[in-house]
Amino acid sequence: MFNDEICLKAIEARNKAFDGKFYYGVITTGVYCKPSCSSRPALPENMRFFETCDEAERQDLRPCKKCNPRDHNGLVDVADYIERHADEKITLDDLSEVSGLSPHHIQRKFKAAYGVSPKEYQNGLRLERLKTSLKEGDDISGAIYEAGYGSSSRVYEQIDGHIGMTPKAYREGGKGEEISYAIRKCSLGLIIMAATDRGVCMIHFGDKRDELINQLKSEYPNAALVETPPSSDDHLNEWIEAFERHISHGAARPDIPLHLNGTAFQIKVWRFLMSVKPGEVLSYKEQAERMGIPKAVRAVASANARNNIGVLVPCHRILRGDGSLGGFRWGLDRKRALIDTERRMVK
Repeated sequence: MFNDEICLKAIEARNKAFDGKFYYGVITTGVYCKPSCSSRPALPENMRFFETCDEAERQDLRPCKKCNPRDHNGLVDVADYIERHADEKITLDDLSEVSGLSPHHIQRKFKAAYGVSPKEYQNGLRLERLKTSLKEGDDISGAIYEAGYGSSSRVYEQIDGHIGMTPKAYREGGKGEEISYAIRKCSLGLIIMAATDRGVCMIHFGDKRDELINQLKSEYPNAALVETPPSSDDHLNEWIEAFERHISHGAARPDIPLHLNGTAFQIKVWRFLMSVKPGEVLSYKEQAERMGIPKAVRAVASANARNNIGVLVPCHRILRGDGSLGGFRWGLDRKRALIDTERRMVK
């Protein structure tokens, strides 16, 4: 980290050579910027300096909309390259040639912007391809190699914690796995909550019990689905009752362990959604910008749509750019009710 004198001189000169090397926040406006930002400089005593965007945001500062400090030059091109060559071997030297950044800077800046390393991003894409092939019934060995894994041992090392089961079990719709579920009434209709031994993996809303169970079966058609009765002292009962109090009676958000099941990029998007405060709404474009990937609006929206955990991963807080509700897999009436309730609670 540079000393204050160097930082102030770089900001005064709007020196682009320092972009990405440090950021400055302005405590009077609550915004942080790149050194080259064209905004009128603040008084030095109101500035704070940070090595990364995450450090600035941990101090409750938000990215400047003018200079968009999370939009690092070349990183969107790096992500696009990885997506197009996910099944191939990719080195940092390859990414350096694409972006014009040094290998060291790519590794550090990509992780600062996307929350994962380039390798983890590639592994997430491979995993998503593998899951798709397995669900379509492809041969296991063929699916593994088609997704870009060099051997079956490599895929077993890398999937742990992402699909929650072996490739064979996943292809067979969760055969041999046990998933507990419970269905209860709430102010928005019916809720189904399902959990693996790692935490809650599904919260869906609906009007009919059979429809909710069919949604769970469509993801894990051959798993052992075990319903938890209301009289049980199982953790799942405690969780769904706390969730129902939150939805129907305005109780505090329950502290429930979640089993986020997706690619590294999807999980990054869902974790961002969990940082959006009750009563706050963003457009898909604003979400992508805040995540530092302004050109990935469609990819972000797609990850939102694949969210399986309603409300606790609050995709309902994202609207269209014109302010309309946009999509919501559990119905726009529920989306409107959730947003209206949260706005009333924060007033």
